[in-house]
Amino acid sequence: MNIDFSAITEHQRYKLMASLIVPRPIALVTTLGPDGVVNAAPFSMFNMLGEEPPIVMISINRLQDGALKDTAVNIARTGEFVVHLADEDIAEQMHRCGERHPPDVSELDVVGFTVLPSLAVKPPRIAEAPVAFECTLWETLETDSRQIFIGQVRWLHARDELIDTDAWRVRLQHYFPVARFGASFYVKTRERYSLAAQGEVRSTAIDEM
Repeated sequence: MNIDFSAITEHQRYKLMASLIVPRPIALVTTLGPDGVVNAAPFSMFNMLGEEPPIVMISINRLQDGALKDTAVNIARTGEFVVHLADEDIAEQMHRCGERHPPDVSELDVVGFTVLPSLAVKPPRIAEAPVAFECTLWETLETDSRQIFIGQVRWLHARDELIDTDAWRVRLQHYFPVARFGASFYVKTRERYSLAAQGEVRSTAIDEM
């Protein structure tokens, strides 16, 4: 099957790409509105881009009328945001943060999340999230349909049991993030296995990396 992307619609391209490029990590992003209300929204067009500088990318689509989503407006205005990774324990609350609310209503209050102060940026972080990256805006890219924000990570917050700071390894036995699988479908990450070259000896256990 061969599909000419110039011959199909924007929506059709989105459906194919978003359903085939899976699973995708989910960024649950907190930002501050102009009146101090904390906005929280999930985005699965998200990933790490590099470590020097440590940068991450979030791609945010425009609304049907062309207007920007609250998260995009807030990042463009303040240059600050916090990216959280969602695990099985907070997956439902994360998903509900994607529901539309007026700008003066905080999704954190609606779903019952607890806020903690950040160290380098003004938007707070979510206490229940296993991982949070405090970010400042590095660069913005714009397309016809999206604003793409590249953020530089300033601080990392993680649950105490997640990271061995002597060996700088993540303890996967304590980390069960969820990923987006298109539409409202998600996948768990408990089924893990290792692929090694012939004769290669693994240096770490399957539950660490």
